[in-house]
Amino acid sequence: MAEEKLARGLKNRHVQLIAIGGAIGTGLFLGAGKSIHLTGPSILFAYLITGIFCFLIMRALGEILLSNLGYGSFVDFVGDYFGDRAAFVTGWTYWFCWISIAMADLTAVGIYTQFWFPDVPQWMPGLVALVILLIMNLATVKLFGEMEFWFALIKIIAILALIVVGVFMIIRGFSTDAGPSSFANLWNHDGFFPNGIHGFILSFQMVVFAFVGIELVGLTAGETENPEKVIPKAINNIPIRILVFYIGALIVIMSIYPWDAINPAESPFVQVFTAVGIVAAAGIVNFVVLTSAASACNSAVFSTSRMVYSLAKEDHAPQPFKKLNFRKVPRNALFFSIIVILIAVILNYVMPEGVFTLITSISTVCFIFIWGITVLAHLKYRKMRPELAKNSKFKMPFAPISNYMILAFLAFVIVVLALAEDTRVSLFVTPVWFIILLIVYQVRVKTKDSKNSN
Repeated sequence: MAEEKLARGLKNRHVQLIAIGGAIGTGLFLGAGKSIHLTGPSILFAYLITGIFCFLIMRALGEILLSNLGYGSFVDFVGDYFGDRAAFVTGWTYWFCWISIAMADLTAVGIYTQFWFPDVPQWMPGLVALVILLIMNLATVKLFGEMEFWFALIKIIAILALIVVGVFMIIRGFSTDAGPSSFANLWNHDGFFPNGIHGFILSFQMVVFAFVGIELVGLTAGETENPEKVIPKAINNIPIRILVFYIGALIVIMSIYPWDAINPAESPFVQVFTAVGIVAAAGIVNFVVLTSAASACNSAVFSTSRMVYSLAKEDHAPQPFKKLNFRKVPRNALFFSIIVILIAVILNYVMPEGVFTLITSISTVCFIFIWGITVLAHLKYRKMRPELAKNSKFKMPFAPISNYMILAFLAFVIVVLALAEDTRVSLFVTPVWFIILLIVYQVRVKTKDSKNSN
């Protein structure tokens, strides 16, 4: 019987907008307030530095994926270059990464909904959103692409509108309760580094989290029409997106409303429009950030189901997970991931205050592992397949020096996580995950060997 395959239902416009959606998530809309509070205007440098390294990681990922169009996910090339155990650990860790992102985004959905309905429990909107996303993801991959296309389009229009309106307000010197809007607000409130280098360094945890999911475009390779053309285009557009959507938006926000007047517990996007007295606009922005959280959660539901499907194909997960429904959607893998994501609803019921920081810091550690092993796989690819690397039409810039610079940056972010009390716990929790995976892998190998010997 012929092996069932995922449908190539994602068109160029879907992949381009999925790439933008992956680069603009809850970390920007919800986490930026905390980052600005920690570091002030120097947050712009943190986004620029992180953005450069993320672009290089994506170039490494793109080069490996396009070196062999048979690669459908991280599991494939990690298994190729590092073996079965590494593929098992990487695949399940990437699944866990997106599970934690989904949990963070469900938390954000609850927080944003309380803007309109303050008496609604934080866990309830997340539950409703998850059920809707499940129903829509059970349909074709093309419907997923359409959902992400429109979700991302809402984000793009909103941020561009924020920038255009914001620049007009700054030029006109529009006054808020914190004083007149001016680009001078970027340096007039104790300079670019008001909290010193220490505050600047601490901001990298939330800044890095803002970029997690940027590699999702790589996971669409197996369901993309003409990946050789579409994926390089999506990756090469990343720098301009970072400049416009992150740095441009934050410059406008901190010019309208000085950094020291921004509440770290709220979305600065909503806070700015509320502060200037445009109540309806604040509601609109809140809707945008709500759809942004739903979009990121939608991406998480998609990616976790595809990763479990990919793991099952390689015999790293129970075989029922590789079964596709008649629409070529991995139904069983999708249900499994949804059930695990439901833990977020319970967490929001038990500990609504600290759940976002806990989840985002654990997610960041796991994504650092994924990015790190991608960069290491790229080094291995250059060493083991020099002829492919030489003839590559999508070479990673400045390799292998850029590989080592990325690894040094990722090690720096791990140190940053250890410095802050609210993120330090993730460094103790996350290793337990890797230990569990290694134990499970060894048990599987022994069970297999035992069956084969009988």
